[in-house]
Amino acid sequence: MSNRIRIGFVGCGGITSAHLRGLRILREAGFDDFEVGALCSRSRENAERYVERGKGPAPLPVISPSATDPLSVRDVFVRDIQDHDPRIYTDYEEMLQEGAVDALVLLSAVSAHHPVALAAMERGLHVLIEKPFALTCRAATRMIDKAQQRGVALGVAENVRYAEGTRAAAWALRQGLIGDLQMVLAGGVGNIWSPDVIVAKTAWRHLKLEAGGGGTMDIGAHLFDRLRYVCGEIDEITAMARTVEPTRYTRNDDGGVVEETACDTDDTFFALLKFANGAMGNLLFSWAGHGEATGFDGGGALYGSGGAIKGNRLLVDAEPERELAKAFSEEADPAEWDRFFPRGVTDAFALELLEFLNAIEEGRQPETSGWEGLQDMAPCLAILESSSQRGTPVKIADVAACRVEGYQREINEHWGIE
Repeated sequence: MSNRIRIGFVGCGGITSAHLRGLRILREAGFDDFEVGALCSRSRENAERYVERGKGPAPLPVISPSATDPLSVRDVFVRDIQDHDPRIYTDYEEMLQEGAVDALVLLSAVSAHHPVALAAMERGLHVLIEKPFALTCRAATRMIDKAQQRGVALGVAENVRYAEGTRAAAWALRQGLIGDLQMVLAGGVGNIWSPDVIVAKTAWRHLKLEAGGGGTMDIGAHLFDRLRYVCGEIDEITAMARTVEPTRYTRNDDGGVVEETACDTDDTFFALLKFANGAMGNLLFSWAGHGEATGFDGGGALYGSGGAIKGNRLLVDAEPERELAKAFSEEADPAEWDRFFPRGVTDAFALELLEFLNAIEEGRQPETSGWEGLQDMAPCLAILESSSQRGTPVKIADVAACRVEGYQREINEHWGIE
């Protein structure tokens, strides 16, 4: 391995810019132990558009109209980070054979996660995989086992874990600011893709065999990582999941349909959560829903025996309301703050990438390891397993251990996942 860790991107779609921006932020903060060695996409044009500003194919149009959505990030290029071009590949196997990189950042459709990661780890490469970690718990377990066998770092790119709001909420509960956790409410109905828009202009997100699940997997991975980190492990889930809008569309500015896809994954779920610490929760999400959206902003509402957290509002009994982020920045141990946000870096994508790079250099697994990716997936799939059994309560441990996998069986059989 060279002095710098050579990173290869596999999959050059809409989320690539957010990861490149993260690397640029790290470079600007003085982190200099990495370079982008290669960009790989089945479409050479997609890879070349990320090389250098003003050269090559035009950047992809903005996918999300929300300024806070990482899919809205554009105008970031490899040459913003370094003074030389990456290699360009259209075949990941060729990239692996040529030894062009030391580590992969895998941003492909979920169905490609396990085959690409397994091939890379077999050759001794470290791998960071965009969420959701895998199609099924069996696929996730195969990757975790391979990482252990080959002694490489394997992580899930779960940016929500590294966000300041997540760290602040977890700190507040650890400090006992709202007492013992009792109830959790999170999620919402309706968003920028409602009621029937193809999410992120990527139709594969609505196909069971390509994505594993719909909103349960795509958004549930974020929701459950935050809930697990802040509130503790979930023991059991009872849920319903449905496809409210069986057909989705991409429309032009005039409202004309330019793409249509039939959906066989969920776009809506409602779930009751039983936490291991005795708390109970209600989690809902929907890409459907006509009219005005309804939901819980900023990570939801947490109710304890001595107060509550609602987004960035810290509501302690018999005390004035405070901003959670301000309380965290002013009262948290400075050493803890510096550990979470080294050199003042607060961009969540930069932090997840830095943790991955540090794990490689230190010979350990990252905080959001492959095991964590599996634990985030298990409650997502528990929703689908429960729903497929008409709302039967499902233990998260049984899903993670592949003891309950009726919903997943079709996926495993299709891809030969044993």
